[in-house]
Amino acid sequence: MEMNPVKAKKATNVRAAGSEEQIKLIPPRIMSLEEMIAYMRSDELVELTPKSIRLRKAILDQGERRRLKRESKNARNS
Repeated sequence: MEMNPVKAKKATNVRAAGSEEQIKLIPPRIMSLEEMIAYMRSDELVELTPKSIRLRKAILDQGERRRLKRESKNARNS
């Protein structure tokens, strides 16, 4: 599931029951380099900078990732 917790909620004049509930996000998991390498999947990379260690997708574009996944699935079925 693709999501971006940074994007703001759209402001509208329509109100729905229960829409005012707070969504609580789980705090980020702090891991060492070894833990990240063990945790990552085959389609992810570990970015290592002097100030941080990040886990990210190898292909950043969501549409491109879907296309490659679909192509690899079709290649396995053929």
